[in-house]
Amino acid sequence: MRFDRLRLTGFKSFVDPTELVIRQGLTGVVGPNGCGKSNLLEALRWVMGESRPTAMRGDGMEDVIFAGTTRRPARGQAEVTLAIDNRERLAPAGFNDADGLDITRRITRDAGSAYRINGREVRARDVQMLFADASTGSQSPALVRQGQISELINARPKARRRILEEAAGIGGLYQRRHEAELKLTGAEANLSRVDDTLDQLAAQAAALARQARTAARYRQIGGDLRAAEGAALWRRWLDAAAALDGAAAALAAARSAAAEAEGAARRATATREGAETALPPLRSEETVAAAIQTRASAETEALDEAEARARDAIATLSARIAQLDRDLAREQALNHDAAETVARLAAERSRLDAAHAGHDARLSAAADAARDAAAALLTVEQALAGLTDESARLAARHQSAERLAADLRAMHDRAARGAEQAGQAAALADQTGLAARAALTTAEAAQTQARGDAEAADNRLTGAEADRAAAATAETAARTARAGAEAEAAALDGERAALARLVERARGAGGTMLDAVTVAPGAEGALGAALGDDLRLPATALGAGWRALPPCDGPDLPDGATPLAAQVTGPPELARRLAQVGVVPDAATAAALHPRLAPGQRLVTPAGDLVRWDGLALPAGQAASAAALHLQQVNRLAALTGQAAAARSAAATSIAAHDAARRALVQATTAETAARDAARAAHRALADAARAATRAESDLSLAQGRAEAARAELARHRADASDAAGRLAEADRALAELPDRAAAAAAVQHARTGADAARLATLARRSALDEIGRDGTARAARLQDITREDAGWRARLEQAGSRAAELTARRDASAAELAEAGARPAELAARRADLAVRTAEAAARLDRARAALAAAESALMTAAAVERDAERAASDAREARAGR
Repeated sequence: MRFDRLRLTGFKSFVDPTELVIRQGLTGVVGPNGCGKSNLLEALRWVMGESRPTAMRGDGMEDVIFAGTTRRPARGQAEVTLAIDNRERLAPAGFNDADGLDITRRITRDAGSAYRINGREVRARDVQMLFADASTGSQSPALVRQGQISELINARPKARRRILEEAAGIGGLYQRRHEAELKLTGAEANLSRVDDTLDQLAAQAAALARQARTAARYRQIGGDLRAAEGAALWRRWLDAAAALDGAAAALAAARSAAAEAEGAARRATATREGAETALPPLRSEETVAAAIQTRASAETEALDEAEARARDAIATLSARIAQLDRDLAREQALNHDAAETVARLAAERSRLDAAHAGHDARLSAAADAARDAAAALLTVEQALAGLTDESARLAARHQSAERLAADLRAMHDRAARGAEQAGQAAALADQTGLAARAALTTAEAAQTQARGDAEAADNRLTGAEADRAAAATAETAARTARAGAEAEAAALDGERAALARLVERARGAGGTMLDAVTVAPGAEGALGAALGDDLRLPATALGAGWRALPPCDGPDLPDGATPLAAQVTGPPELARRLAQVGVVPDAATAAALHPRLAPGQRLVTPAGDLVRWDGLALPAGQAASAAALHLQQVNRLAALTGQAAAARSAAATSIAAHDAARRALVQATTAETAARDAARAAHRALADAARAATRAESDLSLAQGRAEAARAELARHRADASDAAGRLAEADRALAELPDRAAAAAAVQHARTGADAARLATLARRSALDEIGRDGTARAARLQDITREDAGWRARLEQAGSRAAELTARRDASAAELAEAGARPAELAARRADLAVRTAEAAARLDRARAALAAAESALMTAAAVERDAERAASDAREARAGR
């Protein structure tokens, strides 16, 4: 299978229509990471029928549609078309009339995928089988994705076997065999279900026969049951009348008992109401006594809190007086410290003033010395910078000239070596070109010969394909005929076997008239209606059954009725019965002849209608019996036996014809395979010859290009060598003319030594100036601090007298409050004695009220219990009266 083109529209990153032309030989796609190279391989797998989203590196199959960017909207569908060369006519028969196949797969959002081959819609299975027959497909190892090489190396034997089977071209055969096995399995399952259905129908028929017998017995038992139910109803009526008389007497007694119980209940209610009336005054007295006691308890708690507050006030005032005494002592000590601090600050100010005298003159002299040193340093450093720059420029010129000379010398050497190598390469390229021209001539001759062989092989393959197609058509027709004949024979055998089992199951133990009777086809319903289940009885001389009697001359059947005996072959025991049964064409004729029947005669129809001489008439549905069904099955079994034999004979003939057609198809297929192998070999040889010619032509062109490039390279290297030699001579002359670098370096070192000495002198004078300035600043700051501290301490001495007077006044006020708080506990003790007397009186009153209330509530509970018992007795009496 050869791919020609791959067209993509809206597939992943290919939003615009893109076409990849796949030419003979090797076609490569080169690009950086992320440019979409892997999307081309995924497009091939996708159009071949890949259905796994993970194989497309997505979560869902719709992820292959272009999802949009910030500048382009998303697409609603994606389409990939693969063009295949079909000039060898290897495609399936339905698509083998064109030189090329265009296989298209399109996916639409929320609508799924659709496949087309040359514009015709096909199934995904058809596309997958097309590639499977060509030993390729979406899972083919020939499509190597990222990481698959290591997977193939580490693959298990089963996976390697699949690769070898695809390489051998039998992958499609395995797929078709799998489908055929699935179809055969389904057919076997269907046959098993048919057998189960036949067994179920037989079981249902037997169950229906049993149900019919049960229904007859049900009608008989139903009559007996209705008579027994009538007698039982009469007996129940007599018992109910006797019970009614007893209930009337019991009702009178119940009414009397109910009246007495209701009177007792009314009396109990009056007693309970009197007890409830006496309760409210007692509850009020108990509430008042409880309130008085609660008030006394509250006053006691208030006295406790007042006493606690008095004790707390005495303790607080005592602590406050003690604290004020300590504050007075601390103020006196602070006044003494402030006087000493003021004297110390005055002495320190005198020392600092003496030290600051002459500070400005010393500071000015140090500043002048520092400026003189800085000016000298600047002069020395400027001279050093000039010498340093001159030395650096001279060194740079020397280095540049030396580097230029070295580079030109290396350039000359490289050009000389390149010229030598270019001359050798030109000679080698000329020799290679001569060999490539000879190989091209040989390859062109081989290609012409291979092209003729390939055309001859194609002609032979076309004839072999036509022969195989004709043989395949004949084999298909023979196989269809064989399958139809075998299916018909199997169906008839299955039906005959099932019907035989039903007949054998219906025969039972044997010996009945039903087993000895043979009826003409179509008359089974008439015989079943005429004799019914009587055919189930045996022929016997004793007991229940048919007995042989001599013929009797009975009246003839009415005109229009034919004797049933003419259509039935049976034992002589049935002769009398059959002689008096006539057959008429339909129920209307039977109804018309019904009044003309003589005693013992009956008329039946082929459908199963029955009319009897004594007036009985049964339609076909009610007159039918299991015997008629059995006779129909017996006749159907005989007919099926002949049909099955004929079908088996026809199936044997079809099998022989199909075997012959299959052998012819095998021979044609073998011939076609040989022709196709020969054609493939010829085309392979042609392709090899074409590749050899292309390779020889490419080698010749490459050798000629290499020779021309080598000669151009030789000329360029010679020109470079000549130019490098001239420039090297000029660089050597310029280097010799430059001044000496050692003298410039010695002058720079001498200037650097003088600059270091000037820098040290400048640093020393600046340090002296800074030290004098720091000392003056520190003395000025300390004088400011002394002035501020002296003002603070003097203000503290002025405030000391007013602070001591204030503390003395506060101590006197606290002492007066302490004397008043000391008299409060005696007043509270007198009030507590009076409250104790009133609390005892309230407790005694509450006890008396609670005792009276408890007695009244006990009497109420007793009255309520008596009332409930009386009400319950009255209710029971009323229920007994109602029940009577």
